[in-house]
Amino acid sequence: MKKLISTVVVSGALLTGCSFSSGSSGSSDTDQLTIEIFQGKVEFKDQFEALAEKYEGENPGVDIKITSVGGGSDYAASLKTKIASGDEPEIFSIAGPTEAARFEQYLSDLSDTKAADLALEGSLDPVTKDGEVHGLPFNQEGYGFIYNKKVFKEAGINPDEILTYEDLESAVKKLDSRKDQLGLEAVFAFPAKEKWVPGNHLSNVFLAPEFNQKVLEAFHSDSVAFEKADEFKRMIDLQAEYSVQPVLSLDYSQQVEEYFSLQKVAMIQQGNWIYPSVQQMDEEFAENNMGILPIPVEGSEGKLPVGIPNYWAVNKNSDDDVIQASKDFLNWMYTSETGKEAVLEDFKFIPAYEGFDTSKIADPISKEIYEYSSEGNTTGWVLLGYPGVWGDYLGGNVQKYLSGEMTWEELEEDSKKKWEELRK
Repeated sequence: MKKLISTVVVSGALLTGCSFSSGSSGSSDTDQLTIEIFQGKVEFKDQFEALAEKYEGENPGVDIKITSVGGGSDYAASLKTKIASGDEPEIFSIAGPTEAARFEQYLSDLSDTKAADLALEGSLDPVTKDGEVHGLPFNQEGYGFIYNKKVFKEAGINPDEILTYEDLESAVKKLDSRKDQLGLEAVFAFPAKEKWVPGNHLSNVFLAPEFNQKVLEAFHSDSVAFEKADEFKRMIDLQAEYSVQPVLSLDYSQQVEEYFSLQKVAMIQQGNWIYPSVQQMDEEFAENNMGILPIPVEGSEGKLPVGIPNYWAVNKNSDDDVIQASKDFLNWMYTSETGKEAVLEDFKFIPAYEGFDTSKIADPISKEIYEYSSEGNTTGWVLLGYPGVWGDYLGGNVQKYLSGEMTWEELEEDSKKKWEELRK
């Protein structure tokens, strides 16, 4: 049975193609299999589509349709709606154990894939249950404060000497006092319109020690103590005070493209995924003047949060031949020379698999993050173990705090209560 689907790509065109619903024969009159991929990283959308075309060229019996949802859209909610409508994708992305549990009934066992065998040690643990591997890692990612090297040098600031909060605060005040001569509008561009920036990524830095840096500890915890809530608060306050204003209307694309790429701010809280966007705006700046600093946390100074942001899942409701074709494509992407080259050079990914020539990691931010990871100077991504929508809920509370609708004490109390409610 064929059916018409509309594939809406964020910041892209409306694409229309044929896909097979679960329970279909999985083949057309020409015995062509269609694999629809539904995923939540818009940053590498174009490059991913180009790689899929190469695979189709090598495998003329396979037709790949890609839907990329993100950049302000709620990917998990979009996936849930899509599945509920009966339009189930053959491959989709999940983020860690929380989403693996939410979509467990749709997840094929991928433990028989070559990619699973090559996945870095420990990387499959968050999506493994009862001996079944329910996801294959996209890549490794890291984040912190990405800064303008030229601006720091002109201001006389040595980034290697910024380890503690006090070090950071001193550098921020120095940059702020000289922002006119440095050509800056502000020190930071803090996109508080995006709930995930404070609610997921920033909170993770201060909650990871509480859960011993382990995502599964967070996932199995019935409560959150918020032991470092005061540190979390002062980091939000620092970014908000010295940011382009108003922070509550500042979004991700403005932060990265309008302010950082155009060198109107000295630093932003983001990760290596922004590199392709900055490179597109100003290649020389991207290649030569971007660095990354850890977000200071007492007891974890000099460490970057590095983790697996997303995993590929294969829909177990698809026909057997479609499931196998989906596994074949994922294997090809991470084990063939063509796929590995694209992962490193086009996607700008830090590989989460053995067998890659890591000397070819494409951009300076990813290289720095890989060095932190190789040396063990990392903290965990416990945010992927938050219950349900807790990260966005916390982000919403941060917005209320910044707007004066909620005190910090109320934020702590309400956010703790919400965690417990979501765990019941």
